[in-house]
Parts: sequence; structure tokens; C-alpha cells
Amino acid sequence: MDAFSIHGGKRLTGTISVDGSKNASLPLLASSLLTDQTITFDSVPKLSDIENMGKLLAELGCDVSRDDQKVTITTVDESKSHARYDIVRTMRASVCVLGPLLAKRGEVRVSMPGGCAFGDRPIDLHLRGLEALGATIELDGGNIIAKADRLHGATIFLGGPFGSTVLGTANVMSAATLAKGRTIIESAACEPEITDLAILLNAMGAKISGAGTPRITIEGVEELGGAKHTVMPDRIVAGTWAIAAAMTNGDVEIERFPLDHLLAVTDVLSTVGVHVHQTNTSQDPRSCTVQVVSDRHLKPVMFTTQPFPGFPTDLQAQTMALLCLSRGNSIITEKIYPERFMHVPELSRMGAKLVRQGSTVIVQGVGHLVGAPVMASDLRASASLVLAGLAAEGETTVSRVYHLDRGYSSMEKTLSSIGADITRITDDVIVDGLPIVETVPPKKLVQANS
Repeated sequence: MDAFSIHGGKRLTGTISVDGSKNASLPLLASSLLTDQTITFDSVPKLSDIENMGKLLAELGCDVSRDDQKVTITTVDESKSHARYDIVRTMRASVCVLGPLLAKRGEVRVSMPGGCAFGDRPIDLHLRGLEALGATIELDGGNIIAKADRLHGATIFLGGPFGSTVLGTANVMSAATLAKGRTIIESAACEPEITDLAILLNAMGAKISGAGTPRITIEGVEELGGAKHTVMPDRIVAGTWAIAAAMTNGDVEIERFPLDHLLAVTDVLSTVGVHVHQTNTSQDPRSCTVQVVSDRHLKPVMFTTQPFPGFPTDLQAQTMALLCLSRGNSIITEKIYPERFMHVPELSRMGAKLVRQGSTVIVQGVGHLVGAPVMASDLRASASLVLAGLAAEGETTVSRVYHLDRGYSSMEKTLSSIGADITRITDDVIVDGLPIVETVPPKKLVQANS
């Protein structure tokens, strides 16, 4: 089981680029099930979740090929419609094949994805939306079985107790493209990933308007065709790199930085004393470049995670690590996943002073962190521990970094390219959180571009 060994205190400087978005790529790839023609994707990140989605699509009758960051998908067998538990359990986002399969093949069996490390993430809104389109749904042996001869347009409300559902919106929107008549999704997710999916679907021949707003309108069509699409930059990865630069008092230029998708984040960072300046004039998030620098003394802040365009829950853990270095008390409230605090005890092992009260954590700035062996628990919690290790005094060992491989492509190489002292330790034995292995000094790495 791989681990990262990090020697902190190195100032990050240089230029890196942001990979394509994982959260956008998964429903984008699933949308290839809506047509028997070829779909070509550019800027698809090399991640374990993407690899698993490719395996799932292959099982569902697709010919999937990859050439670096280009992925080409063509459906060659429409007789298969069972998304097995063995694959779905590795990646909750597998559920986004539900809508496309139902709309194109009329029947689908998908294993229930279950919960995750920081709580349940039910898909009842997905099912309710598909039922409104005319599907019959039943549960059998842990599988969702959905059937429909032809879906019909409807007006559907997709709001939930913690806001709109992103994957639910993607599922219903994708299914509605082949439904008869007009579909209106109210309280739709406004995330940029939904807008990116709508761009692809429209390029395939769909008629979607309003993506990126709470009301999406879809006029059903008889069939969809092939298309080419470049995946949007990953706003969570971009935010993670910006926070890494700030925590090391660095000076980092970040290419393909989706500034317009991160306004809530850059507003909080500005209050803390982290400055994100655009250095070119591009309005396209795929070609925006920023410089990230920070004040010597960081200030505390209060923020609450919210659905887009609010502060993203996927950057809560990384920002908490940053605020450990501030002067004063910060307050973080988690409104999307109230149990998403698996990183709190691990950051505390590194000298952080954190007090949790329900869905709120009070961060008492300590000025510096101390290296320690810590255990990764989920994707974003793992990222926060790596960032803390970059800024900490001494050595930090982060175990179970397979979580990071789900959302960051070769994270250690990207960070090494801008000055971090971080090494991946493979085939190790973990004893009390420490890797027992002989290692050699890391080689100098070339700049990681995507």
C-alpha cells in the first residue's frame, strides 16, 4: 500500500498546469452510452476513478481507447445493461450510467453505490427524477432495476435537504435528451460540471438550455450522434494547488486555472491573505493563468460550504489545513456533508488545535505544524494532510494515498516539480503508520503539465 514521505518547509515556486476535471469527466464519459457513434474527449485526467469508469463502459458494450489524455469511446454492443457491484463499489459516480442506459437501451441494472467515509449519499433524487420521466424502478438484491419503453418529458424538482444533486441532475438531464417532449428540471445543480455536460450533449444533437442555472429545459430528440469535447479544468485540483502555494509562502503560477469557477474560494483566500492574480487576459477557464502569493502573516476567517457558486465542500479540508497557520480563530461550517471531518484528528496529530461542534469546527491558529505519521481516509482529507506535511517542520508520512490517486494525477510529481520534497513509497509495510522500506533520494522531475 503506497505512502507519501514529505519533508516540509520547502517553498514552492514555479509553474504547473491543472488537469481536466474528474467530477466532470465521469458523467461526460457515461454520456457516450447515449449514442452508437464515436465520442472523443481531450484533457481526460489519468486517475483511478477514470480507469474504473473505462472498465465499466467496456463491460457495458463500449470500445474504450486512451492515448495520453485523449479518450475515444464507441458503443459496439447495446445488449449489455448491468453495472456490477464489483465496479460500482470502487466509485460512487458509477451511478451516472443509470440515466444514459435507461434512455438508450430501455432497461438498466445498477448496483446500489452505498455510503462513503463521511456519511450516506443517497440517490433517491435520481430515482424520483427518472420515475417522473416514466421509468418503473424496483430494488432487487442490492440492485436498482429501471425500465422504460420510451421516457416522456416532465417537470421535475430535484432539491434535497443539503441542496441540489449534481450527479442526479446529470442523470436526469442525460436521460431527458432522448425523452419524448419537454423536460424542465427545477432546483437543478448549477455546478460548472453540469454546464460542461450540457455543452457535450448539445454538441451530440441534444436541445438543452439553462444549464448552470436552477432551471434546465430539455427538448427531447430521437437520437444523438458523435462529438468531440475538451474536459474543463478541475476546479478542486486548482484550489488545492493554490492552497499548497499559500501554505509554503510560495510563488506559483498555475495554468488552466478556472478562476470564474472559484470566486467563493478566492474571496476567502483574499481575506486570509492569499492573493490570486490573473496574469493573462483570457476569459476561457481552459486557458486562464494565475499567480498565487501570500502575506507573511495569515489572518483567520469564517466560511460555510454551500452548493455552487458557494464555497465547495471538496476544498473544506485543504482550507482547514491552511487556517491552522493563521493568527487567530477561524470557524468552518460544513453544510453539504455535516460528517465530513475525517481529517480533524489527523491534523491534530500534527499540532493543529481544532474543536469540533456538530457540523462546525473552530480552528485555533498555531503558526506552525509538526510532521507526524498520518492516515488518509478519503480523497480530500488526504489532500489536506499532504498540504499540512508540505508546511510542517520535519517529516510527515501519509499512508493509504490510493485515495489521492482517485482525484490527483501523480500528485507527488506535480508538487516535486515546484520544489516540494515528497516521495512516493511503494510496496511498503506499514507499522504504526510508518513505512518500513529502503528509499533512494528522489530524482529531479521535469515540470508536470496536463
